[in-house]
Amino acid sequence: MNKKEVLEIRKQFKPENCAITRIAGCYVDGEKEKRMEREEAFLTLPEEQAFKYFDIFKKTLSGKIGKNLLNLEYKLKESRSSDPEGEEHELLMNLRESKLRDPALLDEFYEKILTSYDCAENYYIVLIHAVYDVPGKTSDGEVLEDASEEVYDFILCCICPVKLSKPGLTYNGKDERMEERTRDWVVDMPDKGFLFPAFNDRSTDIHSLLYYTKKSAEVQEHLVRDVLGIDVVASADEQKDVFARFLEDTLGENPDFDTVKDIYDGINVAMIEHEYDVEPYKIDKNSLIKILKNCGAVEGDTFDEAYRENIGNMEIMASNICDGKNISIQLADGKMTIATESIGDVTTTEINGRKYIAVPAEYAEVNGIMAKV
Repeated sequence: MNKKEVLEIRKQFKPENCAITRIAGCYVDGEKEKRMEREEAFLTLPEEQAFKYFDIFKKTLSGKIGKNLLNLEYKLKESRSSDPEGEEHELLMNLRESKLRDPALLDEFYEKILTSYDCAENYYIVLIHAVYDVPGKTSDGEVLEDASEEVYDFILCCICPVKLSKPGLTYNGKDERMEERTRDWVVDMPDKGFLFPAFNDRSTDIHSLLYYTKKSAEVQEHLVRDVLGIDVVASADEQKDVFARFLEDTLGENPDFDTVKDIYDGINVAMIEHEYDVEPYKIDKNSLIKILKNCGAVEGDTFDEAYRENIGNMEIMASNICDGKNISIQLADGKMTIATESIGDVTTTEINGRKYIAVPAEYAEVNGIMAKV
């Protein structure tokens, strides 16, 4: 799914567009015991409660694609299931088709999360079923509200931490005095979640799903594998580490500062060129060859071997190795953070036999005080 498709589904989580038919939930304590299960028609919820759920659902479809939102695909596999894509895929299909009305299916799904989700605290599993009447679009992208092309039938799952509210004092208006506030268990924004099936090309794709992780470094691969039946692609942090190893192997030990700087400057330029692409920009082998050649850093066999051993078939999202905002330069005595668009202005120089990194500046802010350089 691209960002436009994600946004289109996200927009359905508001009262005027609400297409949610049913909601189910399971509250789990820190001992992995189910304390509460529920399932009911979503439109029977009180308005204030529904609004809080809308916030949770929208959060599960937020963040950067390739970092917090991962497009995952099913592959054919050998399985005891009649579904060629595995028993986990079959369970999700059955949950969707049941519209969350089958307690046995819900219980099976909750049990899979209980045994796979790595969490020592309380959490709340929320599952919804929704039906979105997809409007047609003209060739120039104009939405035709009265010309539906298909119905997108989907489920959305959110796994939310449940935390005890902070202690404090509160005002008792009846007795006109301050007193200790009662601490409550509060449902937080989701830590993990998924949308199934995916909404690829504005259409149902039962062979894919969209997975959400609050922290890109904590994807929880075993949760994705055991609950969803998919092997996870590399996380954003893993892609960044792999790319760093690739550069080290390509450039050799202790590469020239200017070369490394120019490579990241080249990546930033490529990201700007693809800024308005619908799909996130991925750096493939040909793109890397072009960038490294411009920096004089390609050495035939060395590049090919480093690429094959480190990157191989891995997809590298440009935004995962260069955020487009800042580049960090770690020094022995400190750290510099340079705006990405200004990295080309950073140079190296030598003064009295010592090497320096030079940054053009007319003014500098020192502990909040603006000083002229």
